[in-house]
Amino acid sequence: MSYDILILGGRLATSKGVAVGDLAVKDGKIAAIGSLANESAEKTILANGLVVMPGLIDTQVHFREPGLEQKEDLESGTRAALMGGVTSILEMPNTNPTTTSPAALQDKLDRADGRAWAHYGFFVGASKENLEHLAEYEKLPGTPGIKIFMGSSTGPLLVGDDEALTVALKHGHKRIPIHAEDEPRNSARKSLISSDPHPREHPFLRDAESARLATERILRISHATGRPVHILHVSTADEPPLIAEAKRQGLGTTAEVTPQHLYFSAPDCYDRLGTFAQMNPPLRSAEHNEGLWKALQAGIFDVFGSDHAPHTLEEKAKPYPLSPSGMPGVQTMLNVLLTFVAQGRLTLETVVKMACERPAELYGIQGKGHLEVGYDADITLVDPDKKQVFERSMVESKCGWSPYEGEELTGWVEMVILNGELAVVSGNRLISPSGRMLAFS
Repeated sequence: MSYDILILGGRLATSKGVAVGDLAVKDGKIAAIGSLANESAEKTILANGLVVMPGLIDTQVHFREPGLEQKEDLESGTRAALMGGVTSILEMPNTNPTTTSPAALQDKLDRADGRAWAHYGFFVGASKENLEHLAEYEKLPGTPGIKIFMGSSTGPLLVGDDEALTVALKHGHKRIPIHAEDEPRNSARKSLISSDPHPREHPFLRDAESARLATERILRISHATGRPVHILHVSTADEPPLIAEAKRQGLGTTAEVTPQHLYFSAPDCYDRLGTFAQMNPPLRSAEHNEGLWKALQAGIFDVFGSDHAPHTLEEKAKPYPLSPSGMPGVQTMLNVLLTFVAQGRLTLETVVKMACERPAELYGIQGKGHLEVGYDADITLVDPDKKQVFERSMVESKCGWSPYEGEELTGWVEMVILNGELAVVSGNRLISPSGRMLAFS
């Protein structure tokens, strides 16, 4: 058989191990893995020294379209994803209008068609107005399910009280990702702001107790309703024990940690980056950072997600607290994770498990996330030893900045294969936007 692409001598990475081998692509699928040096192909890639892994799946991005396209849109956001080795994304519903109806979901799917550089799915947001319809909405084509904001949102997407949360969890079966911050506590603490506010106050005003309270509440409701929840962007040392206990009780609980909550700590990040370090839930102290690392090493987290949430330079230039919370991250997620690998704090197996395999499993994403015969040929090849300073000129996101500017990162994307086609080589895109709607089981 003649293949479309042969990858020879790469370090094939799965959650089970990393081993030198060959991989063949045919008709958009992984067709063979093994010793294939004697086979023929239209394109042969000599991957000596490169790590060959599934394309990443980023399960939490905010691409701002429709309504907020000055910050980002589906074209620029998916382009940033692809350049960072991310071949599939799940996008959040806090756009304008919000994605809280079948019509709004279809509008996003229509907008992405022909413009997306990576594969895509769009969460439907729970709101006070659609709670009775959530079981129906979670089954719609193109959505991985329902997203709930307990905090850090306004208008219809804020579902903060226990009664509404219980109704939401009773309507449907799929795992629900949760932004867990306690909105009443956050609102009450706004009065504690100083007379000369600085972004370093952010983790004080939106304190660790806000996150702990919300996570405790939603896990209690999960237990009462039997509905599994996925705790997004865990930011404190106080939440992992709650999550671990819920897992022991068999609630189906899963959790995400972001690269930035592992990379940055307060107050240094606020002193250096100002409002560029401002996000919700906040980047916190070294004590909480270390707690997250201990939880990661204990296997409490299931996935890495970027929480890519860009704002313009003009918006970030506003004085705190008028400045908006959020930062870009989809393009740099793999760089940062590979830097942790180079530092000996993570393994490649863990990166593949939490950024590729488990995301596909949690949301039933068909054909993605695994380096196995029969799976879609969405593949990322990285040079794990390459060191380079990330610079503003590299940013693909429309927002035009990154909190990692000036940071030397180790581990860089060399090639990306999408739908069995060579899509990116050495920072150059070789194809037109070819992302497709993801299928969910």
